[in-house]
Amino acid sequence: MSRRCELTGKAVQVGHLVSHSNRKTKCRFLPNLCNVTLQSDALNRRVRLRVTAHALRSVEHRGGLDAFLVKAREIELSQTARLLKREIQKKLTEAETPVAA
Repeated sequence: MSRRCELTGKAVQVGHLVSHSNRKTKCRFLPNLCNVTLQSDALNRRVRLRVTAHALRSVEHRGGLDAFLVKAREIELSQTARLLKREIQKKLTEAETPVAA
């Protein structure tokens, strides 16, 4: 399992720890990943994702998982999140168009 956020694409970064004497030591900066269960209102079910704490705040700020995924770019999302986004968009378009009787 890669250390990558499924919603924002944030991954491991590589850099240096710099001492007072300016010696540089290689270091890996890991993202703050959390296993969370988020509720999808459009699909009416729960989804388990591995996201960063920053992404979790962004989801809450945008008004939930559905609103976040509708605005998110496909490139940043993981494969499961892309499938989830397509399902949500399909449900939302079905809800918008009235069925002729």
